[in-house]
Amino acid sequence: MRRLLASIDLGTNTVRALVAQPDAEAGLVPRWVDQAVVRLGEGLAARGTLAPAAIDRALAAVRRYRDRALALGATEVLLTATAAVRQARDGAAFLARLADEPGIRPRVLSGEEEARLTLLGAVWGLGAAEGLTGLLDVGGGSTEVLVADGVEILAAASLDLGVVHLVERFFVRDPVDGGELAACRAHVDERLRTEAWPRLRPHRPARLVATAGTPTTLATLDLGLAAYDPRCVQGHRLGAGAIERLTRWLAALPLSERARLPGLESGRADVIVPGGVVVAAALAGLALPFVIVSDAGLREGILLDVVGWRPAASRANAPPTRDEHR
Repeated sequence: MRRLLASIDLGTNTVRALVAQPDAEAGLVPRWVDQAVVRLGEGLAARGTLAPAAIDRALAAVRRYRDRALALGATEVLLTATAAVRQARDGAAFLARLADEPGIRPRVLSGEEEARLTLLGAVWGLGAAEGLTGLLDVGGGSTEVLVADGVEILAAASLDLGVVHLVERFFVRDPVDGGELAACRAHVDERLRTEAWPRLRPHRPARLVATAGTPTTLATLDLGLAAYDPRCVQGHRLGAGAIERLTRWLAALPLSERARLPGLESGRADVIVPGGVVVAAALAGLALPFVIVSDAGLREGILLDVVGWRPAASRANAPPTRDEHR
């Protein structure tokens, strides 16, 4: 009987789920994936605690994904919580509620562990490459940026530049005001300049991989897809000019129009603008012409770590044939 594992990545903005079969050669063979925007971190920066409505939304999504994973035959459901639960004063109480849920093994990841597991998932999905790789994980509550040699992290920074926090701090007008956009850019540039680039720039990465909802959404829009398709998005090269064009275009649209764009996931219309700012700033700061978009990230890394997968030293790892359905 085949063994199935499940992971639930409980982020500040999005919950992502994966059911996969361990495979000695491929690492994982995904069988089912899904995700939903629940905005667990809504209002967290101002209040310091998780909102009851946000907790209810997150718990409903977690239960739905747990039930689906168990119905598919998963023997373990591993849940990792990230920035929102790390930052909230009541994060421990929320984690205790998750621990009371039958069939779930929850834990809170540090920023460093989140970066390590996200890197593992991205390298698995895209394959190893010559030279050093930069990785950008644009989350709802934090942004992780690192430089790695394969899956060995050489330098990393975890910053509270999550898109939920940024939209709540800088964007009030609809559509986005030019001054708001400039203020957000200045803030992101300054935080990266002081907290990330002194550690990362000396390593001079040869490429920058970007994962999570912002880069995959920007890739979807850049490709003109009517709906999100991970097979098209995976490995897409998103140039600096395209990122700037898309960010300005999205900022100029009223929120109601942004929300109706084909390929823009429900619940992401407001946070896509600050997300574009972060991706553009990272690319400029590392003086690279494009980012390589990865659909794979933390939810894959959680399971790859459990099964002990590491990229083959002698060859680039090719992603397995996938049969998942969104």
